[in-house]
Amino acid sequence: MDGLRTRGQPVAVAALRAMLAAGLPHAILLAGPGGVGKTTLATDVAAALLCQEGDAAARPCRACRGCRMVEHGNHPDLHVIGPLGAGALIPIGGRDERGIRDLVGELSLMPVEGGARVAIVEHADRMTEDAQSALLKTLEEPPARTTIILCADEEDRLLPTIRSRSARVRLGPVGPRDVEAVLVERGVADAPTAARLARINDGRPGHAIAYARAPEAIRLRGEIARTLLDLLGAGLTARLAGVRDLSARAAELVQALEAGSSATDRDAGLGVRGRGRGRGRVDLAPTAAALAPGTDVASAVAASGDPSEAADDGAGDAGSTRVPASERRRAALALLEVWRAVLRDLGLVVAGDATAVRDRELADDLAHAGARLSMPVVGAALGRLDVAAERLEGNVSPELVLDVLAIHWTPGGRA
Repeated sequence: MDGLRTRGQPVAVAALRAMLAAGLPHAILLAGPGGVGKTTLATDVAAALLCQEGDAAARPCRACRGCRMVEHGNHPDLHVIGPLGAGALIPIGGRDERGIRDLVGELSLMPVEGGARVAIVEHADRMTEDAQSALLKTLEEPPARTTIILCADEEDRLLPTIRSRSARVRLGPVGPRDVEAVLVERGVADAPTAARLARINDGRPGHAIAYARAPEAIRLRGEIARTLLDLLGAGLTARLAGVRDLSARAAELVQALEAGSSATDRDAGLGVRGRGRGRGRVDLAPTAAALAPGTDVASAVAASGDPSEAADDGAGDAGSTRVPASERRRAALALLEVWRAVLRDLGLVVAGDATAVRDRELADDLAHAGARLSMPVVGAALGRLDVAAERLEGNVSPELVLDVLAIHWTPGGRA
């Protein structure tokens, strides 16, 4: 497996190398944060299985017909499916939209090249419960020489029966040097830009590549971060209006990153025949941390009423009613991710470790804002962001969530 594109995942690569040598399981679950390389590793495994090199130890060779077809995304025995539509879900399918039933039907056919067949399910945790149930029988009784690779950011969203029938391999964040190497190897960023993107993307080369492909996204992220720091010392009315404005900029950020992610997929050879494409390609939702959240924001957000009503309301903003709730929610999650990065760097400044700040272009702004904060205030703010992310995933009104965060965004941390 010397021809791997995966970088910075030695444990996961070693585990899969051992599986290939001993006989690969029929189902593999690649679990880990978004953007750390799960799809890249899944494609590496597919290339190894579909490679025509005679020496098994040298697969994937990246030179044979099979490897080249995988590289260009047109191998007839490689089937890839991902989330569809604004809801970023993988449906059961079988009607006008491609879903799991279609994938299962494709796997029941004879292989075109006469060898193995591989299915990659991107963001498998976005499968609906019906879709997971439809896939379960295939996992229990897979067709001969078929390998199904599930990539999941949040494996707990998968049914226990799905997880129990899959060999689990965990991927973690990639080291900054490896992220830099990926960016340089792909030719998407020069050395200084690669170093900065490696620092600010939390060990997620997929996200770093998307940013490198979309310079507009880098600019928007910097603007959002600086505005958040400016709003920290503003009055209540300015904070409420400012955070709403940042939500609109975050929507632009999501669109720019989606464009960068699509370009990345094309370069990586992921334009596979029949692949499901949708707006859920860039996962910007932050993972809830273990930090205990404050109950104030939890109570305020939980009191918002019926989640189904919150999904459709405009929260007093006439303009927001023209934007689908799912799009507003994704923009809010993108804003929360930048907000969390700003708070993390603020915490380093408050702790007296400014040299460890990741976004060094904000050093002066962070130093000015950090002088007015304490570690308990930073910790409480991080906790509120965690609760806010959970509420957004639970279909609460994005406008209400952001308003509550804006109210508490003060140096003293008190509304």
